[in-house]
Amino acid sequence: MRNTASLSTKLVRIGASLLVVALVSIGLTLWVTWRLSGGAAALNEAGRMRMQTWRLTSAVQAKLNESEVQALVSEFDESIRLLRQGDPERPLFVPWDEQVKSRFDLVDESWREQRNLLISRPQIDHVNLVKTSEAFLEVIDRFVLSIEHQLASLTAILNLFQFVMMALAIGGAVIMLYTGYHYVIHPLSKLRDGLRKLERAQFSVRVEVSSNDEFGQVAQGFNRMAATLQSLYGNLEAQVIAKTERIAAQKERLQALYEVSAFLAKANTLHELTQGFARQVRELMKADALAIRWTGDDPDKFLILSSDNFPLAVLDDEKCLRAGVCACGNSAFEARTRVIPIKSSDMAPLRHCNKLGYETLISVPVKLQNKVLGEIDLFYRNEVHLTHEELELVDTFASHLASSVEGMRALAMDREAAIAGERTMLARELHDSIAQSLAFLKIQAGLLRSSIAKNDGIKTAHAMNELDQGLKESIADVRELLLHFRTRTQSDDIDTAIQETLQKFQHQSGITVVRKIFGDGLPLAQDVQIHVLHVLQEALSNIRKHANAKNVSIEIKKGETWCFIVCDDGVGFDGELERTQLQVGLNIMRERAAQIKAEVEINSQAGYGTVVKLLVPGAQKQNPNIDNPNVTAEKL
Repeated sequence: MRNTASLSTKLVRIGASLLVVALVSIGLTLWVTWRLSGGAAALNEAGRMRMQTWRLTSAVQAKLNESEVQALVSEFDESIRLLRQGDPERPLFVPWDEQVKSRFDLVDESWREQRNLLISRPQIDHVNLVKTSEAFLEVIDRFVLSIEHQLASLTAILNLFQFVMMALAIGGAVIMLYTGYHYVIHPLSKLRDGLRKLERAQFSVRVEVSSNDEFGQVAQGFNRMAATLQSLYGNLEAQVIAKTERIAAQKERLQALYEVSAFLAKANTLHELTQGFARQVRELMKADALAIRWTGDDPDKFLILSSDNFPLAVLDDEKCLRAGVCACGNSAFEARTRVIPIKSSDMAPLRHCNKLGYETLISVPVKLQNKVLGEIDLFYRNEVHLTHEELELVDTFASHLASSVEGMRALAMDREAAIAGERTMLARELHDSIAQSLAFLKIQAGLLRSSIAKNDGIKTAHAMNELDQGLKESIADVRELLLHFRTRTQSDDIDTAIQETLQKFQHQSGITVVRKIFGDGLPLAQDVQIHVLHVLQEALSNIRKHANAKNVSIEIKKGETWCFIVCDDGVGFDGELERTQLQVGLNIMRERAAQIKAEVEINSQAGYGTVVKLLVPGAQKQNPNIDNPNVTAEKL
C-alpha cells in the first residue's frame, strides 16, 4: 500500500515526538537540578551554623561586649529563618521530608535553649557552655546528614535522567538516520541513478514511485520529463539549429540598430545625418537603392532629403513627389510599412522603378507622435519578403531617424531663440540707457543752436554744460553696458561677480561700498545669477546717477529664499514726480526680476536714502543658523 502522507508531514510527526520527549526530559532535569541547587545552598547554610556556634561560644568565653554577642545571635537567628522559609533571592530551600523536618525542629529547639544560655552569660558556667555547645553541634550534624541524604537521592535521580537523555539522544539520532535514509536518501539515490541514465541518453528510464510525498511527486515529474525528452530527442538537433539561427539573426539586427543609433548620435549636420543614415540602412537591409523623402508645410508633398545609389535621372524627376502619384509617398491616413511588388502593382502611373529593373519597393513611414514627417523607400531588383522582425527593425530605424532630425531641428531652434534673446536683451539695454541719453543730447543740441542763433550767452553756456554732463553720463552708460555684457558669474557662486561689480562701481563713482554676507546655502542657477547681477547693476547705476550718495552697502542673505539688499545714504526720493523720473531704471529691475520669478521692493524717503530689496526663490533648505548667522563684512 502506497503511503499517502507527505514528506513534510512525516518529518514533522517524528520531530514533534522527539521534541516532546526531549522537552519532558529537559524539564525533569531542570527541576532536579533546581532542587539540588536549593538543597546545596541549604546544606551550606546548615554547615555555616557549626561555625556560628563556635563563634558564639568563643565570644562568650572571651567576654565580649553584649552588642557583639547579640549580633552573632541575630546572625544565627537569620540562618534558622532562611532554613525554615527559604531565600526568594536565590535557590535556597531545605529538601523536606519527615526525617529532615524532625531534625530541623530539634535544631530549632536546641538553639532556643542555647540562645537563652548565651544571653544569660554573667551566670554562665564555661565548662557547661562547652558541653552544651558540643551537644548542639551534634544536633546540627544530624540535620546536615539528613539533608545530604536527600541530596544524594536527588543526585541519583539526576544521573538517571542524564542516562535516559543520553539514551534518548542516541535513539533520536538512530531514528533520524533511519528516517533520513528511508524517506530522503533512498529516494534520492533512485533519482540519482535515473539522472545518470539520462546523461547517457537512456531516455526510456523510469523511476519507481512508491509514495505520494514530495519525493514521489519529484519521481513522477522525473518520469514525465524523461518521456518528454524521449519524444523531443528525435527533432532536437533541428530545433537547436533553428534557435541558433534565430539568435544570430537577432544579434545581427541589434548590431545594426546599434550602428545606426551610434551614427545618428554623432552626426553634426542634417546632410551628414541623412546621407550617412541612407548609406548605412541600405547596406544593412541589402537594398539596391534607398531614398529618404520628407514632407514640408504641405503633407501631401514629399521632397527627397537624401538618397544612396539612387539613379540620378529618377532623382531629378522625383525631387518633389505628390502622395498617390506612384507607389512612393504614403498619405497620412494610410501611413504604414508596405512591401510593394513593383511589376504587379497598378497603383503607380509613373513607371520609373519598373524601367530601372526594380521588382520590390519597401515603403517605411517616418513618424513622430503619430505625425508623418516623411518616408524611407528601399528598392530591390529581386522579390523580397520581410519577416516580422525585419519589419520591426526598419520601423525602428525610421523612429530613430525621426527623433534625430527633430532633435537637430529643436537644437537649431534653441540656438535661434538664444540669439534672438541676446538681441532682444541688447536692444532693451541700448534703448533703456544709451538711446535715452542720446535723445537728451539731441534736445540739448537743439537748445544750443537756438541760443546761439539768439546770441544768448547764458543759455548757450547752460546748454553747453548740459551737453557736457550728458556726454559724461552717456560715456558712463556705455562703460556700464559693456560691464553688463562682460560680467559672467562663476558656475558655483555669485559672490565673485558681485565683488567685481562693486569694485568697478566704486572706482567709477568714488562711493564707499560695504558688502555683507549672511548665512550659507546652495548656489543659484547660472541663468538666475545673471539676472540677479543685472538687477544689482541697475540699482548701482541709479545710485550713481541720481542718489548723490557717499556710502553704499549691499547685504546678501543666503537661504531657502535669497535676499539682496542695496542701501545708500543719498538724497532719496518722495512723491510720484521724482518716482516718474526714475521709472525707466525701476522698470528695468522689475522686468529682470519677473524673468526669474523674483520680487523687487523699493523704499525711499527724501533725505534718507533708498533701499532696494531683491527676493529670489531658491531650491536649498532653510539655513538653521539664519537668526544668528556668521556674518562677514568687507569694505571695498
